[in-house]
Amino acid sequence: MKIKEGFLYETHMHTSEGSACACSTGAEMARAYAESGYTGIIVTDHFYYGNTAVDRKLPWQEWVERYCLGYEHAKAQGDKLGLQVFFGWESCYSATEFLVYGLDKEWLLSHPEIKDATVEEQFQLVHEGGGMISHAHPFREADYIKEVRLFPEYVDAVEGVNACHSGRTKKCHGHPEYNDLAIEYAAKYGLPMTAGADQHITDMIYGGMVFPRRLADIHDFVRAVMGREALRMLDGTEKWEI
Repeated sequence: MKIKEGFLYETHMHTSEGSACACSTGAEMARAYAESGYTGIIVTDHFYYGNTAVDRKLPWQEWVERYCLGYEHAKAQGDKLGLQVFFGWESCYSATEFLVYGLDKEWLLSHPEIKDATVEEQFQLVHEGGGMISHAHPFREADYIKEVRLFPEYVDAVEGVNACHSGRTKKCHGHPEYNDLAIEYAAKYGLPMTAGADQHITDMIYGGMVFPRRLADIHDFVRAVMGREALRMLDGTEKWEI
């Protein structure tokens, strides 16, 4: 199916500057998404205790500066191409991962306590800063995930659709049932959903959220998610028509 109405945003993607498992730089990812007709992207590199590409031995300020390079390179390229680029991150708690939206580099620099925060403390800190948390791929099974753990009281939303589970390329996980379970989970607890492709490389560009309007900034994205404004959540099997 080809889809062409609305404004398409990638909400979950990685860069090689910030994520050790990513194969493409922030600038390369921005170009690929712009060429694919996206309105915007949110860079969500793996955070401190996840699969980060940044040396954890660095002092906090230097770590944050280097961690944000993928976003900054994507933003610089996006500005040239008319692609909106917003900042987020993917935190990790023993392989249980959360997408954090609505905060920025300055907030990270002034809140080093976020590094060692518990899941509950993360929720409190992010809320105090005006951000939101979506539980990333909550039912994914993989070698690095020892068990599925759910925290409905400490998230604002659920990543109901992760296109890496269901997309049309051979590199995908090939388990669309993970998305089915996440959608059921969100419905059970009355939580809004996000959708992203969890992309790490430029040759797997698909998935994301279609909104009826162009978003102003990352805070507007948070409002749109919490207000359940999305027209569609793409699972990677549909084709976006430029």
